[in-house]
Amino acid sequence: MFLQWKLIYQKISLRNLFLILFGGLFVILAVMFANNSCNFERLLILDDVSTYEKSLDPELCEIVVEKIDMFNDKCESNMEILDCS
Repeated sequence: MFLQWKLIYQKISLRNLFLILFGGLFVILAVMFANNSCNFERLLILDDVSTYEKSLDPELCEIVVEKIDMFNDKCESNMEILDCS
């Protein structure tokens, strides 16, 4: 039994082992992040807020406020509502 594992480890280089471990970690993190859509939605809203701060477009502000309001209801968050005036 030990000889079989020794032969397997000889075939796997250290670099390949790190690539396999890193790939596995990346997949696990991607699945965890995808399962919690609130995190992803928060990033999208923050991007919209950044876009609004650059343009100061009142219509965009109203759209972002609606998104924030829906986000706060859905994810039980307390993201601050923008002041559009």
